[in-house]
Amino acid sequence: MDLQTLVTENVDSLLALGVLVVGFVAGYVIGRVNAGLLRAVGVPEAVEGTSVERTARRFGTSIVSVLAHLSSWIIYAVAIVLALAVTDLVDLRALWYRLVGYVPAVVFAAAVLVFGVIIGDKAEVVVSERLRGVKVPEIGVIPLAVKYVIVFVAVLVALGQLGVATLPIVLIFAACILALIAFTAIATKDLLTSAAAGVYILLRQPYGIGDRVRIGETSGIVQEMDVFVTHVEDDGIEHVVPNAHVFEYGVVKER
Repeated sequence: MDLQTLVTENVDSLLALGVLVVGFVAGYVIGRVNAGLLRAVGVPEAVEGTSVERTARRFGTSIVSVLAHLSSWIIYAVAIVLALAVTDLVDLRALWYRLVGYVPAVVFAAAVLVFGVIIGDKAEVVVSERLRGVKVPEIGVIPLAVKYVIVFVAVLVALGQLGVATLPIVLIFAACILALIAFTAIATKDLLTSAAAGVYILLRQPYGIGDRVRIGETSGIVQEMDVFVTHVEDDGIEHVVPNAHVFEYGVVKER
C-alpha cells in the first residue's frame, strides 16, 4: 500500500487530527492573548481583595487566569466537536444548533455571576466606608445586605439566561424577607422605638454632648449619643439610657 492510498483511505482521520491540532494551538494562543488583555484593562486591580479572587487564590489561580482558560476551553471544545463531525461520529448540524443556543447563554451566565460577586464586594466596601462615621454596631449589617442583594440579582439574571424560571425564586425570597422583617419588628419593638427616638434626637438635638440633663430618674452630663442610647455620666458613674426614655419621660436640661 503506497502513501497516496494510505492518505486517501484515512483522509477523514487526518483531517480530524489537523482540526484538533489547529484548535488546540488556537485555543492556547487566544487564552494567552485574553489574559494579556484582561491585565491591560486593569481586571487584576479591580478584583483585588474580592471574595471571588480570594477563592481563586485558595485554588492556586486567579480570576484573570480562570477567564483566560475559559476562552481556551471553549475553543478546545469546538475543535473536538468539529473533529468528531469530520469522522462522522456526531451529527454536526444538530449539535451545532444546540451549542449555538446554549453555550453563549452558559458563558454569559457565568460572566454575570462572577461580575455580580465582584460588584457586590466592591459595593460592600463603598457602603462600609460611607457608614464608617455612624457609631451603631447594627449598621454593619447594611453593607453585607447590599452585597448579597447584588449577588442575588446576578444569580437571577444568570438563571434566567439558562432558561430557569426565576419568578418562583423571587416570590419565595420576597416571602422570606417579609417574614424576617415582621419577626424582627416584633422581636425588637423596644429597639425600634429607641431608634426612632434616636433619629429625632440627632436631627432636632434637644441636648448635646456636654449638656447636663435629667431623663426620668437619671441625671448627669451627656458623654456620647447614638441612634439607640445616650451615655450620661454622673459622679464617675456612667448611665446608658435608652433613647425611648426621652419620649417616655421627657428630658430636662439642667444648668
